[in-house]
Amino acid sequence: MTHPSSLTRQRPFKQVDVFTATPYLGNPLAVVLDGTGLSDAQMQSFARWTHLSETTFVLPPTRPEADYRVRIFTPGGELPFAGHPTLGTCHAWLEAGGTPQSSEVIMQECQVGLVRIRRHGTRLAFAAPPLQRSTPPADLLALVLAALGLQAHQLRAAQLLNNGPVFLGLLLDSMDTVLGLTPDHAALKRLGQKVGVAAMDASHDTPVLITRSSQEARVFLGHEDDQPIHPAPDLEVRAFVAPSGVNEDPVTGSLNASLAQWLIADGLMPERYLAAQGTCLERAGRVHLERDASGQVWVGGAVVSCIEGQVTL
Repeated sequence: MTHPSSLTRQRPFKQVDVFTATPYLGNPLAVVLDGTGLSDAQMQSFARWTHLSETTFVLPPTRPEADYRVRIFTPGGELPFAGHPTLGTCHAWLEAGGTPQSSEVIMQECQVGLVRIRRHGTRLAFAAPPLQRSTPPADLLALVLAALGLQAHQLRAAQLLNNGPVFLGLLLDSMDTVLGLTPDHAALKRLGQKVGVAAMDASHDTPVLITRSSQEARVFLGHEDDQPIHPAPDLEVRAFVAPSGVNEDPVTGSLNASLAQWLIADGLMPERYLAAQGTCLERAGRVHLERDASGQVWVGGAVVSCIEGQVTL
């Protein structure tokens, strides 16, 4: 019988930082650029070993319109879609010499289907998958609020958000409330519910908010000369993901996508805005959100490579 270790080989590998242009201030991602021949168990085992919020494996596409296929694993299981792994994997694939079929978009295949990614200078943005949302059950909401240590008056709105990953989205009364949370992660894990919390910058009225967000949109669209030097975020976000094996995710593309689809649709945020995430983890993630004329929400950010080499798998 062949010993399993004899089947391992050297595979190209990158570790990148997503939603930041400065290494080590975003959300790290491990990318195995050749996942062919690996079993589900091997992928899961490696994702547990990296202990990052996600690890991805690049595979040949199964659909002719796709440029590559990706499988996304947390330490606790596989995800059908996730935002920062989408941008990070695309960056790593392009940097390793990947050539997209189209000059306008890169087409990623994952479990939710095909995801479009576009480039604007050095920034990447993915098209948010369709969102299903609903009013959360009252008993679930009460248990989550208790686990977060929140009072009912601190909650402005709540929705169950599903764009592959399922989050209970909570809009809170202030950024200070968001940043001051000290959740009972064990309770959230027992509930099996991932929770995303957000609050807007209440010190700005709507015209100022929209003006500043429009400036950010010009940067998002590639006009970097218009960029404020240190733009203040319009929304502060945190993601509590204990059911996935990590208590808090530094910067979460899928959550920001679903929050944008909800908050823009309900008139709670402008069509272009800048979100901050990772502050409590000493990160400085920045996510650029935009709803285009067709109604499609795009989720963008910078990606930077930090580690490159070979991994034995």
